[in-house]
Amino acid sequence: MDDDRMAYDPDQDPEEARNLRRQYRHLEQELTENQDLSTEQVAEKLRSANHLFKQVQAVSEATNDSGLLVTISQIGAAKARAMKSGSGAFDVEDFVARLITYMGGRKPVSPADDEDEEDQSEYNEGAPLDWERIARRALAKSRRVPAMDFMLGPLSIEPKKRTVAKRAKLEKNKEDMKKPQEITEDDITRSENETTKNVATLERLLSKMDAVNLFKFIINPNDFGQSVENLFYLSFLIRDGKCALEIEEGTGEPKIMLCEQPTQEDYDDGLLKHQLVMEFDMATWKRAIEVFDIKEPMIPPRPKSEMRIGGKCTVDV
Repeated sequence: MDDDRMAYDPDQDPEEARNLRRQYRHLEQELTENQDLSTEQVAEKLRSANHLFKQVQAVSEATNDSGLLVTISQIGAAKARAMKSGSGAFDVEDFVARLITYMGGRKPVSPADDEDEEDQSEYNEGAPLDWERIARRALAKSRRVPAMDFMLGPLSIEPKKRTVAKRAKLEKNKEDMKKPQEITEDDITRSENETTKNVATLERLLSKMDAVNLFKFIINPNDFGQSVENLFYLSFLIRDGKCALEIEEGTGEPKIMLCEQPTQEDYDDGLLKHQLVMEFDMATWKRAIEVFDIKEPMIPPRPKSEMRIGGKCTVDV
């Protein structure tokens, strides 16, 4: 690959890129399908991959190259684990046994186990291993100056003891503890009666009007909370089919009006109910007041209601 050629070239010839990906897939297939490749054959595949990499100029081909390298690395690691020394595989247990015999910790079972005639040590049952004997052999193969060390690390280091921190128990003053308010059946009945009464009030007001703007009807410009309540009560009329909601053509204003409540026969004939989720927050409330120039509420403001819940009097604000 020339030095002046860019490593990344988005304008590379598409046919050249396809041919490059094809060769990568061919190499990948040969490696995965043939598990009996020799070490030299794997090295040849690696050299082929290096040759292909010189032509890589895009991310897709670089991804193929990295996948191929992972496969070659896995095969190489498997070859290393299966590598044999001489005519047989390296046996760790046999090596340790011969090492112990060489240091005098085991009686030789055959002449081959004690081939060192110049530095032989006699076997003494119960005697410590002769580490100096193996050390002399090791020093003959290394120029490194021997240093004193311990197999378990420095002797001055003591294991750290884990300290368990005791947490102080938090004691609460029972006088400051508050119980949740208990709601009785009478409280629930009183709330239902209040809802029914307000729904009937809205139905009575609509019976005296023609089609009216939804926001002009429910909004109290002086009280956001009661505006939300008005929309809540109106939803019961719409749910029961007593009130219709339509979008006026031309102006796009939402209009509501009383209508004849559907019967069960109407639903049997195919009449379907539709659900509408309406978002009504304080920003919408203020914007509706400004757009529709609402000065006075069409629904009479309700006085602040007092409810007795759990033996306590609460004021609805």
